[in-house]
Amino acid sequence: MSILANNPALKSWVDVPEGSDFPIQNLPFGIFKTDELEPRVASAIGDYVIDMSVLAEHGFFEDLAIDTTVFSKPFLNDFMALGREKTRAVRNRLSEILDTDLDDWDASELKEYFLHPMHEIELCMPVRIGDYTDFYSSIEHATNVGSLFRDPKNALLPNWRHLPVGYHGRASSIIVSGTDIHRPKGQQIPSNSDQPVYGASKLLDFELEMGFVIGKETKLGDSVSTANAEDYIFGLILFNDWSARDIQKWEYVPLGPFLGKNFASTVSPWVITMDALEPFRVQGPTQEPEVLPYLQYEGKKNYDVHLSVDIVPENGQSKTVCQSNFKYMYWNMCQQLAHHTVNGCNIKVGDMYASGTISGPEKGSYGSMLEITWRGTEPVEMPDGSQRKFIQDGDTVVMKGYCEKDGVRIGFGDCSGTILPAK
Repeated sequence: MSILANNPALKSWVDVPEGSDFPIQNLPFGIFKTDELEPRVASAIGDYVIDMSVLAEHGFFEDLAIDTTVFSKPFLNDFMALGREKTRAVRNRLSEILDTDLDDWDASELKEYFLHPMHEIELCMPVRIGDYTDFYSSIEHATNVGSLFRDPKNALLPNWRHLPVGYHGRASSIIVSGTDIHRPKGQQIPSNSDQPVYGASKLLDFELEMGFVIGKETKLGDSVSTANAEDYIFGLILFNDWSARDIQKWEYVPLGPFLGKNFASTVSPWVITMDALEPFRVQGPTQEPEVLPYLQYEGKKNYDVHLSVDIVPENGQSKTVCQSNFKYMYWNMCQQLAHHTVNGCNIKVGDMYASGTISGPEKGSYGSMLEITWRGTEPVEMPDGSQRKFIQDGDTVVMKGYCEKDGVRIGFGDCSGTILPAK
């Protein structure tokens, strides 16, 4: 089935402001609610949320042979589980409904029933997450961290260029954009001391990442190849994997991140489909040495997604501290999923995977404060005259992302979180 919704010539009868993240060529999926409406499936166009359940009730999807009750569910899981062919058909139909050509699917008379202004609704967690895995797949980030904490001449550990390093994280503390976070507490090891102390983290950091969501399950013992991996990925989100660097430094040997990571990770509320991102494929970096056969792939598996991070102080002016791009990833999503399942690990609809911090080759493209300030030795100057080595109480971190080509801009919305004092 062709992806009709991607046609760059499409225009909508719904007003879409210039520079909007949500033109008719995007049509992401998420969950919204109001004071009167329970959480249900939505899409977005311009400054409006689209109530998919209302369109379903009026028969706009009845010829697509799908269970339309999925649009009334509080998570996207059942919708994603319909399969890529049917979710693609829904997105194509939605573009026909919103197209200026109303000959076949005119829903304009129902607009006040299925279109809700964004400022009048609340966006919810889009996916019921079963399991969550975080990778470490940016060679620039891994090199920077290795240089900061080990010998710069041997910044990458011996396995790094042979497999996408990852670990299983905590799914229960993944939260939707706009949710406040209390500064985490835990053990830390002071400089020039061999005894730990307990207290609130002093070195709180963000990590600029992207996440992908699984829309098709496997059975225990099965593996997913790089050639078939995209059949299992429904779409992408922005992902801020908050990190308490001082807690993490003390605890991570020998088993890796724990309390320094599991207190919170923030995701954007809209899942941008793989179909919508199809025009923005790019070639990934050359991988040397040659990877093992199960990690080899053909075609363009990276995506040109422009990314940025702003720090917004409480009652202050924001500062852009990072501009990076998803295309820099050394290990792509297909390789990550192939490696994750090569041992027979089963995956389920709603599972979430994060890319690991996305850093580019220049300092302005580093994806964490650890790198931007080079472990606090080069503070960021804020517009109000203050400095940031790491994130302070009252700061809001805002991540944004978009793709742009042939006059079409596909955005991800905001991924934001505000840090409150420790409880």
